[in-house]
Amino acid sequence: MELLTRAIARGTLPPSLVFAGPMGVGKRTAAVALAQALNCERPAGQDACGTCAACLRIARGVFADVLMIEPGDTGAIKVDQVREAIDRAAYRPFEGRRRVVIIDEADALLPEAQNALLKTLEEPPSASMFVLVTARPDVLLPTVRSRCQRLRFGPLSPADVAIVLARDHGFAAADAQAAAAASGGSIGAALTEGAEEAREAREAAARLLQGAASSSDPRRRLDAAKAFVGSGADRDDVSRRLLAMSSLVRDLGLLAAQADDRGLANADLEPHLRDLARRFDADRAIDAFGVIDRGLDALNRNASPKIVADWVALHL
Repeated sequence: MELLTRAIARGTLPPSLVFAGPMGVGKRTAAVALAQALNCERPAGQDACGTCAACLRIARGVFADVLMIEPGDTGAIKVDQVREAIDRAAYRPFEGRRRVVIIDEADALLPEAQNALLKTLEEPPSASMFVLVTARPDVLLPTVRSRCQRLRFGPLSPADVAIVLARDHGFAAADAQAAAAASGGSIGAALTEGAEEAREAREAAARLLQGAASSSDPRRRLDAAKAFVGSGADRDDVSRRLLAMSSLVRDLGLLAAQADDRGLANADLEPHLRDLARRFDADRAIDAFGVIDRGLDALNRNASPKIVADWVALHL
């Protein structure tokens, strides 16, 4: 948002934008925040206050000058939806300073709907702007992309994901950290995964790594693999635990390389990780990455979860 607020302050905000980046990293939230900043009744500099009537109504989706277009029941955005928004955008704002049309999941726009947008994207009405939000910008027609400035959104840091999960979604601190570590920088992915599953997966992964670090005895490692799989764990459970292990091993590699510990995905486990890193140097961490990747690949090819867990435990 800092880039956008600077553009608002300078009067250089492009009238047609594409917010592009992975799913669940806050693109739609940023589009709504932009609409608030443009229409806030009590702005703090160029930032929206978030508490005035306009900000609150925009957040609830009931502000007349902020239009949200989304895929319908068919999963597509049809030309009639776009034409209605174009017609409304041609008029002066009704209650705000700037009309903002947000097209969420813009990659769902049917080709005829995209073509209907072209003239408006090239020459939007002076008091209106369009924001296309998408995780797949390359699906948009080249003629649409060429008429919009693209703003790229990257994955969030685990720390930022954990903050949002705790602040906005009621996650306990430990659950937020576990879900964030496995989220790939996506709040949406963390919410889909769920707190309990993420925490259990990380705990199982940490136990297996500890078992592999403390003993080279194959029998003890196989016992650790048995505990890693547990009773009733299916392919998805084992995959989730291997992904959690990959996150932990990444942190071990950072610690072994004496990198900045602010980059740790599992920062809340730092004391445990530092202890484990004494037996996982950089080379061993790299090898462990390869083992985990091969295990995940074998699961995807329908290998037995138990056999995969045994093999991973023996080769860590």
